Amino acid sequence: MSTRIRFFGVAAYEIITSQGQHVLLDPVIDENPGSPVKSHELDRVDLVIVSHAAVDHLGDTETIARRTGAPIICGGEVKAYLTAKGTPATQIRATAWGIAVEVAGIKVQSIECHHWSQIKMPDGTFASGAPMAFVVYADPGVRFYHYGDTAIFSDMKLQAELYQPTIGCVGIANPLEILHRFPMPGQMLTAEMNPREGALAAQWLGLKTVFPCHYINPDCEEVREFHQHLAAAKARGERVPESIVLKPGDVYCC
Repeated sequence: MSTRIRFFGVAAYEIITSQGQHVLLDPVIDENPGSPVKSHELDRVDLVIVSHAAVDHLGDTETIARRTGAPIICGGEVKAYLTAKGTPATQIRATAWGIAVEVAGIKVQSIECHHWSQIKMPDGTFASGAPMAFVVYADPGVRFYHYGDTAIFSDMKLQAELYQPTIGCVGIANPLEILHRFPMPGQMLTAEMNPREGALAAQWLGLKTVFPCHYINPDCEEVREFHQHLAAAKARGERVPESIVLKPGDVYCC
């Protein structure tokens, strides 16, 4: 069996290893209008990995953890929120940049991410912490990079040297279908990485295969621009990854 990667929309992925383990990353599913399934329809969950506390990444972690008993890898602020909501602390492996852990037989390397993470606690206070990106060692030769909503930064080159991710996702758009849930003045002109930055990040990370993401509908200008930048880099003789555009529900086999 090969490694299979299913996309739910935004930055939510499911990795199914060759051994049949099911790993969820940033599982925003139930309130995701693009997702073809709801969280209660997931038959098996062996591990949940959460990059940060934003609702479009934390998603349905609490519901899934309660139903399945699956262990969770996350930062301290997410652990504080989940335990306050009733998830047993023994079900959660809190980690930070640079720490490699093994949970449910899956090795996960947490790495630096340039973003922010804050969540309102049940008692009205706020918890903040360091957001994370991850490299998930899914199978021999398959090292999945999840960007965790990061902005671009030059130490991605060092991450490539140290952890050698082979396949991964980079956010280059905004999920317009759910932005109304976050009312603020003005408008967002780009995501944490614009398409040019996302294409450069994918190169710096040394990925062989890249999934542009952080959208629900892939038919958007950001995806087209992302491919234009990759094509221009290739025309200059630079090494670029193969870009795979997934619709919510699509499965990619490594």
